Amino acid sequence: MPRKGITGHDDWVVTEALATALVALEQLPSKHQPRAHMEDVRKILTARCEAGSVTLHLAQAKCRLSPDTDPLTIYEAYGLKDGQG
Repeated sequence: MPRKGITGHDDWVVTEALATALVALEQLPSKHQPRAHMEDVRKILTARCEAGSVTLHLAQAKCRLSPDTDPLTIYEAYGLKDGQG
């Protein structure tokens, strides 16, 4: 069976990259945040995700970028309970 895209899971890789980039940009000081581009990234991420799963991807990205923070605290901050979307 031929692979879809380059890696066989291109959609997942791009979705995770967009979520991680957005969370990383949100952590910059306000004056250094490229707000217009961040909104574009959010729009692209939302278009790529299943309904309601954007916050889950963002919470997972925040967990990756903040490994010393309790994951449950992060999920709750994104409005998710028990790590569920």
